[in-house]
Amino acid sequence: MMRSKIPWLLLAYACCWSTGFCGRVVVWPTDASHWINVKVLLQELVLRGHEVTVLVPSSNLLIDYQDTSSPFTFEVLQVPFSQKTLDALMEDFLNFWLNEVSNAFPWEVMWRMKKDLEVFTNMSKQTCDTLVTNSQLIAKLQQAKFDVLIADPLSIGGELVAEILGIPFVYSFRFSDGNVVERLCGGLPSPPSYVPASTSGLTHHMSFMERLQNFLIYLYTDLFFLKVWRDELDEYYSNVLGRPTTLCETIGKAEIWLIRTYWDFEFPRPFLPNFEFVGGLHCQPAKPLPKEMEEFVQSSGEHGIVVFSLGSMVYNLSDEKSNVIAKALSQLPQKVLWRYKGKKPETLGSNTRIYDWIPQNDLLGHPSAKAFITHGGTNGLYEAIYHGIPMVGIPMFADQHDNIAHVVAKGAAVHVDFNTLKTQDLVDALNTVIYNSTYKENALKLSKIQHDQPVKPLDRAVFWIEFVMRHKGAKHLRPASHHLTWYQYHSLDVLAFLFTCVAITVFILVKCCLCCCRRCGRIAKRKKE
Repeated sequence: MMRSKIPWLLLAYACCWSTGFCGRVVVWPTDASHWINVKVLLQELVLRGHEVTVLVPSSNLLIDYQDTSSPFTFEVLQVPFSQKTLDALMEDFLNFWLNEVSNAFPWEVMWRMKKDLEVFTNMSKQTCDTLVTNSQLIAKLQQAKFDVLIADPLSIGGELVAEILGIPFVYSFRFSDGNVVERLCGGLPSPPSYVPASTSGLTHHMSFMERLQNFLIYLYTDLFFLKVWRDELDEYYSNVLGRPTTLCETIGKAEIWLIRTYWDFEFPRPFLPNFEFVGGLHCQPAKPLPKEMEEFVQSSGEHGIVVFSLGSMVYNLSDEKSNVIAKALSQLPQKVLWRYKGKKPETLGSNTRIYDWIPQNDLLGHPSAKAFITHGGTNGLYEAIYHGIPMVGIPMFADQHDNIAHVVAKGAAVHVDFNTLKTQDLVDALNTVIYNSTYKENALKLSKIQHDQPVKPLDRAVFWIEFVMRHKGAKHLRPASHHLTWYQYHSLDVLAFLFTCVAITVFILVKCCLCCCRRCGRIAKRKKE
């Protein structure tokens, strides 16, 4: 293990001598695609000479803490739930959102969301308990004298670890449902009149009915957050820290929020100086393909290729759904490279090859790439934007519907409903994005915006992490809204004061007028007598 880390260490020391600054970073990661994204950021920090320690639960989905070639140091937390339990929960989650949600009533979907959130939160608490109750591990981490902690607010606990260690922390994440965490805890302004709630599928240009819908989604997600998540966690955070506190108060102490989107994807909206949009930080120029894969790609001729992936979590589909998709792909003149681990579909055409894994970024950057079929995960979506490839979106859960809605609004993608997907639907969608030149043109426009930045997203993200390390925080960027109550933030107390002043003034004027009228009446009466 030590031999495999020697090249990384030599490069790290070289960076230290050149920059004169090396720090120690501790990471509280979120699993699955979140880890894939933040891993790129952590690798860059190592290349620049920083030591990175990852606090990883013993049971997880994608974080391979036994990888001897990893440049990171892993501190494994022996959590009470087994890998088998985690895999079963994930399988149940995917089964509902892929196969059962289309037949569920709205209240069943809401109940399922509540259940999934509770399960995820409980596992996050168990992971956090594994650390905060281990005095030896805490002492070890304190002795390491870390400079900063990197976390994701979707996995609770990172901010607690930062508080216990007495170090600043930085968030790296995509978004929370309905923008709740960044709005209520981070103070990010989000006027519902033109900032669409996450998962709403709306754009920044809304009709009256859409603004009404958006407002109700904001209201619902706020109530959901307050009653389902915050109430329980306020008590938990207070118990861990040994003093009265709240979830939002602790989360709101984040020095910098690194949001994994950019203005090529986002709609224009207000943001704060401690929020930095770094979408596409993992994107890079395409590298040569493996020989066998390159030969298959070249065999496509002038028709080119279609790249197809449903992400790192969805590796299997029902036989019916996979055959519908395979039949549609078989009707294309293009060659198709499909990342899929499930049973080989009976309708699979000779133009389609299935792989357990594909070099997605390199395929999308290949000159033969014509279209990308995607579930709408942020990582793959940004690789397509980076290389200017139009998309067919088949969103299934989480942020995927919202992501596809954004690129559809930008004119670079076509949306296909996974639950009602028919063979012809997919064929028509692919033909549209491949043969209607406006989709390619719009994808290239987004690509130009992504590339035309004064500082690359990865460099910008690393800069702000190092900034926090150098200055022990970034308190000067933190808005004063964190010190205001909700009624002070909305100036309700000021409005109440002004209303009271106006009411008193009007009352006095009315009383004076009535008094004058009565007095004039008495004088007139006396003159008549």
